[in-house]
This record gives sequence, structure tokens and C-alpha cells, in this order.
Amino acid sequence: MYSYKTKGTCSRQIDVDLDGDVIKSVKFYGGCHGNLQGIAAMAKGKTVDEVVAALEGIRCGMKPTSCPDQLTKALRAAQKAQGV
Repeated sequence: MYSYKTKGTCSRQIDVDLDGDVIKSVKFYGGCHGNLQGIAAMAKGKTVDEVVAALEGIRCGMKPTSCPDQLTKALRAAQKAQGV
């Protein structure tokens, strides 16, 4: 399990659990609960590259980032921590 502190979003933390490059689970703390549960469910079972390709760069309103974009950063940080 890897915990990532988000920056610039309503969610404040994302926990990700990877099995190699496959996402086992995602949990957001804070933010829009229903939407983030949906994103977490859709990410489960996908590879990090698949999720990053779909979500990286998404913005929330005028903010330069979003919860989905922060998830991509959390996934890459988790990979780095695993040495993948």
C-alpha cells in the first residue's frame, strides 16, 4: 500500500495498492465521494499505464490539476517506490 498526499485538490490523500503494474485498489480521502468511488472502481484491475493514459492532465475547473490527475501522480509515485 502506498499513500500519496495530494496537491491542489479537495481530496487530501490517495492510497494505492499495486501488484506489479496492475492496480489492486484505490482509496481517496476527502473530495467528491461518489465520483471518487467510481474512479477507484474503474481503475481496479487496469494497468498503471492504462489509467495514466486516460486520466493524466484532467483539470478541475480553473485548477491546474484534479483528483483523477492526482491519481496518476500517486500511481507513478507508487511504481517508483516499488522500483518498477
